[in-house]
Amino acid sequence: MEQVDCVVIGAGVVGLAVARALAPQGREVIILEAENAFGTITSARNSEVIHAGIYYPAGSLKAELCVRGKTMLYDYCASHHVAHQRCGKLIVATSTAQVATLEGIRAKAAANGVHDMQLLTRDEARAMEPQLECEAALLSPSTGIIDSHGLMTALLGDAERAGAMLAVQSPVLSGAVTPDGIRLEVGSDDGSTVLLARTVVNSAGLTAPDLARRIDGIPPEHIPPQYYAKGCYFTLAGRAPFSRLIYPVPEAAGLGVHLTLDMGGQARFGPNVRWIDEIEYSVPPHDADSFYDEVRRYWPGLADGALQPGYAGIRPKISGPTEVAADFRIDGPRTHGVPGLVNLFGIESPGLTSSLAIAERVAELLEN
Repeated sequence: MEQVDCVVIGAGVVGLAVARALAPQGREVIILEAENAFGTITSARNSEVIHAGIYYPAGSLKAELCVRGKTMLYDYCASHHVAHQRCGKLIVATSTAQVATLEGIRAKAAANGVHDMQLLTRDEARAMEPQLECEAALLSPSTGIIDSHGLMTALLGDAERAGAMLAVQSPVLSGAVTPDGIRLEVGSDDGSTVLLARTVVNSAGLTAPDLARRIDGIPPEHIPPQYYAKGCYFTLAGRAPFSRLIYPVPEAAGLGVHLTLDMGGQARFGPNVRWIDEIEYSVPPHDADSFYDEVRRYWPGLADGALQPGYAGIRPKISGPTEVAADFRIDGPRTHGVPGLVNLFGIESPGLTSSLAIAERVAELLEN
């Protein structure tokens, strides 16, 4: 059994950010990733949006860490030359009944410390985006887009320069809490290895609750259920008609079929919401049928046949389809009673935006 100081399980954007935060503290950090490369699951299957912190309940971890994380992320991108753009976003009311909803969104944003939101009339919104159709819109100038792979490459580089090591194709099979630390059985092509870690951060994303259940000694009452909310994206054939992101007013479990842009200017639409029992990433072409109806509410000019299947992502939910969306959970020893363990549960959107702030919080928990 090999003794190690700190193990971070999961090399998505949050796991890499955590390793980057812990390694400079003088910790020996090993990042265990089950896949054959970093950032290939949730971190590679999202909208790549830097969120402003608009929608989340005041006082929630999602609100607090998104707002702080946004500032940290823009600063990090500038200092590390990570491709990004502060392009802004329009949240659009496509009916008169939705106009009041925009005021509610602006009030919620202000309660979260986001004070740059601007309510626009139909004419003001169309002056910005001539092909947009709406009754009114809310401008979020601090929303942006980012190259998520470039971000993860920079985070990993920082972590490795501080002494962290990444081990891919190294799934954690089981574990146990012992008086001397947390024992982990780690799989590999050659069999398995047993590590005894003083500190463990469970950043396994979609499977974080299942992983926690495989570690004997973690109180089961502190492990949430695990749900999957799948969302498909479709790409636009042809030039993007907008220079800003376009979002409808939010819907249950997500933010509606919105238009985002990647760093190359390609427009994509999504995600929709479908609750599933097993992890799978197919994009049914017929899903586009409902996308046309949704998108044409704010962009009537969308041509038939213009949407092509893109990719799918899955939100790591810890609340079910009929429940209020759960907050992030950053469960340290004071929560579950296991020394040296931090479980990260339900790190869905705005997880990418919040990644540096989540890492900062984890480092504080372990330092104390």
